[in-house]
Amino acid sequence: MSDSTLAVTERVVRTIADVALENEFYFAELDGVVGDGDFGLSLANGFRKLMDEWDTLDRSSPGTFLKKVSMIITSRVGGVSGAIWGTGFMRAGFAAGDKAELTADDVIAMLRAAEEGMKKRGQSDVGDKTLLDGFIPAVDELERVLKSGGSTQEALDAAAVKAREQTEVIKPWIAKRGRAAYTGERSMDTYDAGSIAVAVMAETIAASWPEISNP
Repeated sequence: MSDSTLAVTERVVRTIADVALENEFYFAELDGVVGDGDFGLSLANGFRKLMDEWDTLDRSSPGTFLKKVSMIITSRVGGVSGAIWGTGFMRAGFAAGDKAELTADDVIAMLRAAEEGMKKRGQSDVGDKTLLDGFIPAVDELERVLKSGGSTQEALDAAAVKAREQTEVIKPWIAKRGRAAYTGERSMDTYDAGSIAVAVMAETIAASWPEISNP
């Protein structure tokens, strides 16, 4: 991680927010194929509110900052999506604790805490055709590359590739969670909006890492 972990954390969250806002209607269109089409709109509403309150967020530590992000996302993103995304940020924040500087191991622990929280809150797991089918394999790849001695950039690049690959892997599946699950076999051969969002976010973070890591 950079010497200024808080600044890097802010830039990562800001990048995620930018992706949500810039792809609001694209994500909604994807969700509308077998869902209710509100995923992109709800996600953007949450991050738009976050941007409105950006300058007022508590920045006493990266963990505290992430917990404040969680509270806003949870309150403004509708339905289960808000709870799942908010839980992810909240669990990551708790895992970070009060540490001012975070190591690579800390970040992996935060991501693992986030995935466990999202699993529990969404009552879902890998194989259900949700964002977890992109998020968890991407984190696995991030950890694998870092543990093998790869740089942060190499790990992020590999995670982004894995996240994108997963959108195609799960496309033929029948959705088991969310509104798409109600459509049964109609959900086959359709993209999952959540996993697409994870892929775009991972790709954007990887592409922007030189700027993100040098506040």
